[in-house]
Amino acid sequence: MTVIRTARPDELPALLEHPGDAERNAATRAYLGMLLDTGCTRPEWCLVAEDGAGRLVGSVVLWTLPGQDVPYACVLFEAPADEPETGAALLEAAVAKARACGADELEHVVDSPAQAPQFQRDPERRGVLLRESGFRVVRDGRRFALRVPGTLPADDDRLTFRSLADLGPEPFVDLLAELLAETADARLGADVKRWGARQAAARLFEETAELRHEPAWWEIGYDADGSPAVISLPAENPSVAVIGFVGVAPAHRGKGYAASAVVRGTRILAANGAEEIRGDCDAANTAMAKAFTRAGYENFADRLEFSRPL
Repeated sequence: MTVIRTARPDELPALLEHPGDAERNAATRAYLGMLLDTGCTRPEWCLVAEDGAGRLVGSVVLWTLPGQDVPYACVLFEAPADEPETGAALLEAAVAKARACGADELEHVVDSPAQAPQFQRDPERRGVLLRESGFRVVRDGRRFALRVPGTLPADDDRLTFRSLADLGPEPFVDLLAELLAETADARLGADVKRWGARQAAARLFEETAELRHEPAWWEIGYDADGSPAVISLPAENPSVAVIGFVGVAPAHRGKGYAASAVVRGTRILAANGAEEIRGDCDAANTAMAKAFTRAGYENFADRLEFSRPL
């Protein structure tokens, strides 16, 4: 009989080891160790499935941003391919623990192709397990990455940038509300339907602000006519520097400003020591995908984002 339980101290940070897969085992161990060290997870948030012979056959770990007490995602979800009931039990245990910690929603992402640190092989099977456990796809995304080169493109001389340190948050929320009203991003569009553009903008600003950043990094780019044209919110998560959010005001779309904003955020992160930068967008947001490509980024993976209300 398979039992779902909290991982013991001696099982951390390795959790479930795969014989003959040293690359996966080392990457997963390092990843969970980093999550524990940075406070993105806690030992009591690390769950395993143990079979009747005492072997670990599955795992799932709750995740949050450093300094937060409420988890809002799960990572390192693994279960035997021939035992869907074990996967379902792990997800239910993660949901119950997240709910007990005060969460009202739990997320999980599935990247393909499989890669470090989670090595999510067989994404179709994972998707079936998630859907049968009450999760739904909230975004079909594309992931981009850039190894920072020695020389970066110059800033767009059509734009004049002013920072959060100079402007304060209100102009940023104003511009976010304007551009979210006409967004191609499925997840953000759902937020607008749920809360309205203004509240969705405020929530997006606050959620992005949970990532590490400096006020001088966040900027609005103004067109030559003086109107706000782009917003750039570069930041760092516990693993890597990110283009946290980029958006173009509806009146200024079609001018190539999205790529200009990506370049601007890239230059700021590189100036502050980033060697690799990542970003993502909705698959339907072709303009944003082109902006990343034009700024030198590579589409290295696709990402399905799942969510379950609790």
